[in-house]
Amino acid sequence: MAENPNAYRCLVVLPTYNERENIARVVDAVLSADERLDVLVVDDSSPDHTGAAVREIELRTPRVRLIERARKMGLGSAYLLGFETGMREGFAAVCTMDADLSHDPQYLVEMLSSRGGYDVIIGSRYAAGGRIEGFNIWRKLNSAVANVLARRFIGNDVRDCTSGYRLYSTSFLQKLNLPALEASGYSMLVELLYEARLSRARVTEHPIVFKNRIAGKSKVSYLELLGSLRTLFRLKVRQMKERSALPREVLEPSEGPLPLR
Repeated sequence: MAENPNAYRCLVVLPTYNERENIARVVDAVLSADERLDVLVVDDSSPDHTGAAVREIELRTPRVRLIERARKMGLGSAYLLGFETGMREGFAAVCTMDADLSHDPQYLVEMLSSRGGYDVIIGSRYAAGGRIEGFNIWRKLNSAVANVLARRFIGNDVRDCTSGYRLYSTSFLQKLNLPALEASGYSMLVELLYEARLSRARVTEHPIVFKNRIAGKSKVSYLELLGSLRTLFRLKVRQMKERSALPREVLEPSEGPLPLR
């Protein structure tokens, strides 16, 4: 039986909405970073025709593909679609990354090299060596408060609970009940990590430098902030009903799935 061609590859999921100014550059950066990386763009029918820009790239390389949805459905559901695609097609890992050039794909190469034995690797702005460039006071305060609240559920050993730059082992994703996740926006990041910790995932952080977008508009709105508060409240209620705390110990990596070669 022939070996699955994706068994040692990583699928990079880029959710997009009005990212035409950035999408070609970020896709090119991902493809140039490592030959083991494929790109899946999940676009929510962007009015600026981001999808059309991706279709042009698709014609040039089989390593890029587009899923264009009929309406704006949110970041969380785009992640789930990417996870389902990665598992169905036998990829070794799935990476989620912003499509606005805030996340440098070169960090992903470093994360892949340390993947063996970890279920989730977080590209962390707050781990030793990580930092943020270009945030105003409001964005810094919002990020700090969100992480303080999230750590009440995730554990203090994880510094950056709201980073969207993550590498997931698909063998671990298969163990999660992904359809049961309820958040649809950025708060999905906290809910995913909460589920991972409940499932005793081996989580680690890799320092990154996060650079605020240059082109386009941020998608972090007041509605997203309200959605995050609702998610945190729902997780608190669930935690109280279950009467069980998250495992607080830091789990060491096991032999786990093989690193990408």
